[in-house]
Amino acid sequence: MEQEAPTSAFYGRLCHSACELAALDRAVMLLYDADLRRVRPVGAHGVETTAFSQAYVHADTAPIARQALAEDRVVQVDGNMLLADVPEEFQHFVRDRRILCVPVAAPGNWVGVMFVDRALEAEPVDDDDLELLWTLGKAVALAATARDATRQAEMARQLQQRIDLAREIHDGVIQRLFGVSLVLSGTEGDLADEDRARCAEEVQEALHDLRTAIQRPLGRDAPPPTLASFEAEVGRLAAAHADIELQLEEDAPVPPEVGPLAQSVLAEAVRNARRHADPTRVEVRTRRDDGAFFLEIENDGVGGAALLPGTSGVGLRLTAFEALQRGGVLEFGPRGDDRWQVRLVVPLSDG
Repeated sequence: MEQEAPTSAFYGRLCHSACELAALDRAVMLLYDADLRRVRPVGAHGVETTAFSQAYVHADTAPIARQALAEDRVVQVDGNMLLADVPEEFQHFVRDRRILCVPVAAPGNWVGVMFVDRALEAEPVDDDDLELLWTLGKAVALAATARDATRQAEMARQLQQRIDLAREIHDGVIQRLFGVSLVLSGTEGDLADEDRARCAEEVQEALHDLRTAIQRPLGRDAPPPTLASFEAEVGRLAAAHADIELQLEEDAPVPPEVGPLAQSVLAEAVRNARRHADPTRVEVRTRRDDGAFFLEIENDGVGGAALLPGTSGVGLRLTAFEALQRGGVLEFGPRGDDRWQVRLVVPLSDG
C-alpha cells in the first residue's frame, strides 16, 4: 500500500479544522507541485486523497477554481451546476452537494485551492465562516510560498555552483589545452624534448583538473519520490492529453528505484512533444536487457522545424543530468522524417 507524503498529515489537519470550524462534511486540498509540475492532492478530511490522485486539475479545467483565484474569494455553488465541468468519475462527489472553493493564493502566486462541501439541503455557509475559510487559505498560501522561497534559494545556490564550475574549467582546463594547442600549431618539424615534456605535463594537469571538476553534481537534485506508479502516471498523462493516443508497451515493470526518474523523463518527453511537434500518437516502451532498464518514448507529428538543432526543450537537457546522477544515460533526437524518440538507459544493481 502506498504511503502518504509526510506533509499529508499537516494538510489533512487543516482540512479537518476547516470542516470543524465551518460545520462542513468533507474537504480536499489541491496544491501545485513544482517538482512534479502538476496540481496534486496534499490532504483531505472525510475522503481519501487517493480518490483524486488521477485528477487533472488546473485553472482551465476547473472554472470554479479559476473564479475563486481570480476574484480572491470563497465561491459557493450548487454542486449540480458543476456536473458539466466535472469528469464522470468525480461527479458523485459534487452531485446534490453544496460546494465551496477556497482560494489558496498569495499576491501574484496561485498556489492551489481547497474544496469543501456539505449537504445541498443544508443552509449556505454564512459570511463569517466564508471569511474564516478565506483566511485559512491565505495561511496555507503563506506556508507554501515560504517553502517555495527556500526552494528558489537552493536553486540559486546550485546555479552559482554550476557557474563556478564552468569558470573553473575555463580558467584551468581550457587555458592549459589552449597553450598546448599553440605550441603544437606553431612548431614545424619534431618537437624538442623539453617542449614535448612540457606539453605532456600540461595535458596531464588538464586531465586532473577535469576529473576533479566533474566529480561535482552537474544537474538538478534527483527526482523526488512519487506516490503514483509509472502506470498511473501514464494514465494521468493520457487523460490530460486526450487528443493524443498514449500507448504503453510494458515488457518489464519499472523498477522502484528508477520510478521517479522514469516518470520525470516521461512527463518531460510528452511536454516536449506537445511544445515542438504536432503529435497524434505517443508510444511508451519499457524493457530490461543485460542488467539495464530501458525506457523509450516515441512520438509522431514532427515537422521540419522540430528537427532543427537546439529545438528540443531545455527540460530534456536538465532531465539528462538527472539520468547521469542515477548512473544512466538519456538520449533524444529524430527518428526518420516524422518521429522523435527519447531513450533512457539505467544500469540496475540486481542485473
